[in-house]
Amino acid sequence: MAKVIAVNISTEKGVRKHTIPSCRLVIDHGIEGDAHAGKWHRQISLLAQESIDKMQATLTDIQLKPGDFAENITTTGIAVMKLPIGTKLRVGNEAELEVTQIGKECHMSCEIRRLVGDCVMPREGIFAIVIREGKIRPGDAIEVIEERPG
Repeated sequence: MAKVIAVNISTEKGVRKHTIPSCRLVIDHGIEGDAHAGKWHRQISLLAQESIDKMQATLTDIQLKPGDFAENITTTGIAVMKLPIGTKLRVGNEAELEVTQIGKECHMSCEIRRLVGDCVMPREGIFAIVIREGKIRPGDAIEVIEERPG
């Protein structure tokens, strides 16, 4: 089953995010209290724990955790990087997201890249907008409710 491993926010951009117990997703905004929130196409970022684990396997001197790649939602059981743009996801009981971007251009000044020399988010992270508000928390199910052909 696909689910939320962690919900993460930060008060500024370019830094690792910290995990919070729950959050509210707001239409045309993103996560309340997150530095990346706003009226744009990258309101919410998602990254699979499996991608973090793959990166962890290359490191010996640092322990990676959810939020280190500045993702808002750390997932498991769903290959987020393979979801086509336009895919709609239900997260938890209420919230819905629509995928708007796969990967991103890497900015060389992010904290995790400076620490370990690489960042998986530009290659395997995705971005979405909030299309239905709701509260989410770790353990919530993630369900594809409409997948657009790629």
